[in-house]
Amino acid sequence: MNLIKTVSSVALAATVAAVTFASPALAKNFKIAVGDSGGSSQEATGLAFKEKLEELSGGKHTATLFLNGQLGSEQDTVNEAAIGTLDMSLLAINNVTPFSPTVGVFTLPYVILSLEDAETLTQGPIGQELTENTINDAGVRIIAWTYTGFRVLTNSKKPVKSVADLEGLVIRVPKNEIMIDTYKSWGISPTPMAWSETFAGLQTKVVDGQDNPYTTINAMKFYEVQDYVTEIRYIFSIEPLIVSEQVFQGLSAEDQAAVLEAGEYATQASAQFLRDKEAEIKALLVEKGMEIHVPENDEAEFIELATTAVWPKFYDSIGGVEKLNAVLAAIGRDPVSQ
Repeated sequence: MNLIKTVSSVALAATVAAVTFASPALAKNFKIAVGDSGGSSQEATGLAFKEKLEELSGGKHTATLFLNGQLGSEQDTVNEAAIGTLDMSLLAINNVTPFSPTVGVFTLPYVILSLEDAETLTQGPIGQELTENTINDAGVRIIAWTYTGFRVLTNSKKPVKSVADLEGLVIRVPKNEIMIDTYKSWGISPTPMAWSETFAGLQTKVVDGQDNPYTTINAMKFYEVQDYVTEIRYIFSIEPLIVSEQVFQGLSAEDQAAVLEAGEYATQASAQFLRDKEAEIKALLVEKGMEIHVPENDEAEFIELATTAVWPKFYDSIGGVEKLNAVLAAIGRDPVSQ
């Protein structure tokens, strides 16, 4: 994948965008690619965005959600949005990182420790800076944030309560260097796999396990192919709604404002969805037969290995250790020294 060529080709789509949005009064049905299935946090965000957009535009604009990766892999949708052939995508932020590396600060293990941390970071100056970076780096604009919860580990073989228990497990991870290196810090080499292939990979035992938040595990019905959960809680999953910058700039000022306001509404709706649903979903997974385990010593071993090995390796890609320290300061944590 050549991001420079892809983003530079945005100019080729400019004429199409200009024609498509030449009339400020033109009604628009935004096509939104969604990686997860119905019942997920991503769907909740998308539906809230659609609801508010219709209200603000007096019914002129709407949106259609294409769930379960119908429009391609999450990383492919970033490319398509960049060149203006796709309106919007709802995807995990780790799939934005290859195109705009500074957002990787949100996927460093054990940086975000609560939903409140995630809200503070995404809705404040740091979130705004990362939004500007994605526009400049990838040709897409973040207009809403989905809060999906902490990623927990699932597998079909055995209970995992310590780093040593990971031995022998084949774990699927996204094609994301930070997440891959986190598992390597725990002594295993994970298997990068596209999200659209993950359920089949678990079902056929190509991989033994994966990690995702409880809401995603339930929405994707992973309880059908996984038996054990371990609350490693190493990343708080943030999943932005992005819009093609070509598409956005083709809108009238009034319609741009409506899209942004609908995004803010969807962000708040996502936080409430997680607060309302996560405990209920966790109980449902137990009813479905999943065993939930807490790591020994409150994740201390997982945290020490991951932060020591992974954080320094990615200082440069996220913009320097000072960027990480700004994030830590914003959520009331002590800085790290380089």
